[in-house]
Order: sequence, then structure tokens, then C-alpha cells
Amino acid sequence: MAWSRRKRRIALVVIGLYVLGTILARLRGYRFGGNVIVRCREGHLFTTIWIPGASLKSVRLGWWRLQRCPVGNHWSIVSPVKEDDLSEDERRLAAEHRDTRIP
Repeated sequence: MAWSRRKRRIALVVIGLYVLGTILARLRGYRFGGNVIVRCREGHLFTTIWIPGASLKSVRLGWWRLQRCPVGNHWSIVSPVKEDDLSEDERRLAAEHRDTRIP
């Protein structure tokens, strides 16, 4: 099934926006692509897999995601944090709490 020019253009724009957003976020000090420290709305820190544009165990909401927090055992909006802004204790705490792994 052939894609029309318009659909291809839209797909390229969406992909381009994800790439640009990822580059800008990396320049601002955020990490992506593997185990990333995130914070839920209640302030809990934990580690999750964060791949821009992909989501297997959460609902993407732009920069944020709706995901289960393993620290408080609740559903919450989570967002990545800059590891440089965290203390060594906060990094250790986040590493001790990992979300559910993908089977």
C-alpha cells in the first residue's frame, strides 16, 4: 500500500520533531535511550526505560508519561530529571527503585 506524498510529509515532520526535541533535551542535560531517572508527581524518584517516541508500558503525553510508580505503588504523571541536579543519595535511591521490566 503506497503512502501519498502528504502522509509521507506528515510522517517526516513528526519524526523530525521527535529528533529535534531529543537533541534539544540532551543539550539541556537530560538523558534518553536507556535507564533514565524520572520523578512522579508525588516526588518519588525511580529508574525507567525512556525512549523518545516509543512507549511500551506507559501512556505518552508529550514530554510526560502516565506510568506506574514503583515507589508509591500508584499511577502518576512522570517526567525525566537531570541527573546533575540530584544528590548522590537521590541517584542511589532512584537506582534501587526500578519500574517493571519489559518481558
